Amino acid sequence: MVEIRNGTASRKLVKPIKLLTGLLLVPAMMVSINQVSVSAAEPAFEIPAPAMDIAPDGSSAVATFAGGCFWGVQGVFQHVVGVKNAVSGYEGGAANTAEYQTVGSGRTGHAETVQITYDPGKITYGELLQIFFSVAHNPTQLNYQGPDRGTQYRSTIFAENAEQAKVAQAYIDQLGKTGAFPGQIVTTIETGQTFYPAEAYHQDFLINNPNYPYIVYNDLPKIENLKAMFPKVFASKPVLVGQL
Repeated sequence: MVEIRNGTASRKLVKPIKLLTGLLLVPAMMVSINQVSVSAAEPAFEIPAPAMDIAPDGSSAVATFAGGCFWGVQGVFQHVVGVKNAVSGYEGGAANTAEYQTVGSGRTGHAETVQITYDPGKITYGELLQIFFSVAHNPTQLNYQGPDRGTQYRSTIFAENAEQAKVAQAYIDQLGKTGAFPGQIVTTIETGQTFYPAEAYHQDFLINNPNYPYIVYNDLPKIENLKAMFPKVFASKPVLVGQL
């Protein structure tokens, strides 16, 4: 369910739904942020690549990010070359509370999260971090993202190991010195947590529901920003989760 507040589409708890078609599109405001002119409710940021990265090793690795509603974050990474899968889910809390309505209370410790399986030979962990901070979300918003409020929408990197945590922290420190953001980066790094996939109706939500008002206003501009700012790694055909 979506309600419109002050010209923006605000996300509410939803129950399983079929593909939504024929909905009226919500006009998005034209904004200009950091020399990037986009049609979006949230800005995109031009930022440098990380000075520290993880050397490619093997054909498969995992990165896990939380940056607000997982619909848009998943949709962004589904369009990145080298990403094999991007699954929406919950991380930061217990197994018995990893359920959408419960997580929505903001009292479980979970964040709406996307776990990305990728080929390090095609896209590096550092490049994924750059996309995460640049177009997937706004890292200066503490415990909220756009119209969504609560710790479940916090900006967090769930590091899979000590090397990821080191690279992520170095990049946060690096970005903090650039002045590219309108405020302080509030992204946290959490370790030792377990990822729980979200309900099937949340998977591929942006791809399956491109006319959903919340998606139109808050998330489709992220895909356009990805295409414009990272053309070399933009994949026009998204990788889909399908059936978990």
